[in-house]
Amino acid sequence: MTNEAIQEGYPSDQFSTFSSQNSKINYTYNKIREVKSYRVGELFSAYRDILWDDGRHKYNVSSFIGEIDEILLGERFSAFDQSTLDNLIGTLRQRGNSNATINRKMAALSKLLRKAYKMGDIHSLPEFRRQKERAGRIRFLEREEEARLFAAIKSRSEDAYRLSVFLVDTGCRLGEALGLIWNDIQEHRVSFWITKSGRSRTIPMTERVKEVIKLPPAEGRRPKGPFTQLSQAQFRAIWNDAKAEVGLGADDQVVPHILRHTCASRLVQGGIDIRRVQMWLGHQTLSMTMRYAHLATNDLDGCVVVLEKPRGEQPAGNAESSLFSSPVTTPSAKRKQTDEGASAKAPPKATRKSSKAK
Repeated sequence: MTNEAIQEGYPSDQFSTFSSQNSKINYTYNKIREVKSYRVGELFSAYRDILWDDGRHKYNVSSFIGEIDEILLGERFSAFDQSTLDNLIGTLRQRGNSNATINRKMAALSKLLRKAYKMGDIHSLPEFRRQKERAGRIRFLEREEEARLFAAIKSRSEDAYRLSVFLVDTGCRLGEALGLIWNDIQEHRVSFWITKSGRSRTIPMTERVKEVIKLPPAEGRRPKGPFTQLSQAQFRAIWNDAKAEVGLGADDQVVPHILRHTCASRLVQGGIDIRRVQMWLGHQTLSMTMRYAHLATNDLDGCVVVLEKPRGEQPAGNAESSLFSSPVTTPSAKRKQTDEGASAKAPPKATRKSSKAK
């Protein structure tokens, strides 16, 4: 070798250099990283404030991650393999968790692990597969139930009553309503900017909503928004007391979110098409709105007429009399009847010629 083979020095960006006449190789420290192991709970403590906003959802995620860490017995890992995930899902199912609940817990875990993977804390991820969920019943309030419940809420808090009316007539989420400021309300419309999907939407207001967003004149500083004087915890406490008073305390589906279901159900039952309901509610995908599609039974009423009518009384081959005539085939059927009628009235060509000859 003509040059020094090794140059000694303190490690910095360049650890050592090997030189020859044909090649030069640099060895550096900056690509070498110590492999560490973490518990799920430690990763959550590191990234929870980055990944989740403060609120009820963050509280639920904290509970989910705590349960997962407990199932894993606080095991430390640098790679989360597929077998660990499969065993975790199996344990949750043995504990009686439904597929929908498992999906929510796995969604939180997946979000956390993907962040840890991007940050270099772990070096492999499992494949998260969504469990097939069974469509459950959707509970909504009847008009009479709404009247009783809202009266009990109003007797406790005028602000909570106004918020309840706003929720059922707009179908918005509780957090969306509480986050409203006065600039979000323009003339006959209200805009929701802070939404679960991250997409803003604007909807018209009913007359009842226009009334409840008006605050009575009061001394002092005006609140930032129509419902900012309430917190979620305060509203839920008033709600639970009121529903117990009216005999709905044992129904665990009668929570504030039922007002969103009630709004959606009334829209569908009133004949509003599913796409407009999706826009009104701010659903990110149509499949979420399709949960209410079974309530749109008006289009099926004609089926009952056909089934109840004796077979001999049903018109045969008459497109105009059919309740379910296709708009594509009906005009052609009319044209066919018109052509047949015209041919019956018109005399044969030969006959016309012979009459002219005479």
